[in-house]
Amino acid sequence: MPKGRVIKAQNSFFYVQAGQKIISCKLRGKFRKRMPVYPGDEVEFGFLPDGSGVVENVLERRNLLRRPAVANVDQVVLTFAAAQPELHPLLLNRFLVLAESSSIPGIVICVNKMDLCPNTREDVLALYESIGYPVLRTSTRDRTGLDDVCRILEGRTTVFAGPSGVGKSSLLNRIDPSLSLGTGDVSEKIKRGRHTTRIAQLLPCEGGYIVDTPGFSAMEFQELEETDLAGYFREFVPYFGECRFSPCTHSHEPQCRVKSAVDAGEISRERYDAYLGILAEIRNRKKGYG
Repeated sequence: MPKGRVIKAQNSFFYVQAGQKIISCKLRGKFRKRMPVYPGDEVEFGFLPDGSGVVENVLERRNLLRRPAVANVDQVVLTFAAAQPELHPLLLNRFLVLAESSSIPGIVICVNKMDLCPNTREDVLALYESIGYPVLRTSTRDRTGLDDVCRILEGRTTVFAGPSGVGKSSLLNRIDPSLSLGTGDVSEKIKRGRHTTRIAQLLPCEGGYIVDTPGFSAMEFQELEETDLAGYFREFVPYFGECRFSPCTHSHEPQCRVKSAVDAGEISRERYDAYLGILAEIRNRKKGYG
């Protein structure tokens, strides 16, 4: 049975890349409720008499980024702007948790529009570098950092995710003009970006694929459990097993090693506060408040 990879899903059609061809497929009826299909999925499909296809099976996924839904991702580039809109560390932390919980091997932070504010929050960016996240500083206006972006794209499936208006599409157009992605401006009234990317799709780039995703700023953590959350904060992990209580949620318990590391300045207070905020959301969801 032929195999391919879903590169776009739109209006109940799934466009499957098989070799040099793209086959327009529909789902076999049994999949419509039992097994959702997402861009990035590797599938088996059959041909119909008219040359179109039907998806017969979805192969096991390596990972799944749930928002936007993209499967089998090698890395995610969390893209923010130095200004217009302003970089908000709290939102960045939420994106990081989303990426970490999706089991994506590579997570990169990209701060675009550096020409607007070249010294933007370097203390914040240094913090994330110290945790272990690569940070790229880019500008489409003067091409700052574009070579670094090209280098990490080679041969990989890379999702670009972030708020609206940070310049994801403009950045990718500068890297590969043939992409011709739609771009928009930041609203002067609300100081937020306008959505220009409508759907997530895989586009060939640098020997791999890039996924330019619809921008968003609000996200829920419906799939997360409070016992797993701390593991998505990389700097907490070295202190696991040293708390008085096990399991420990690192919130209210006495003699918690993570909390003492925060007090000692070994863990950023800002990051810890973001953890507590997300933890509260998860707890409220379980109580039916959210």
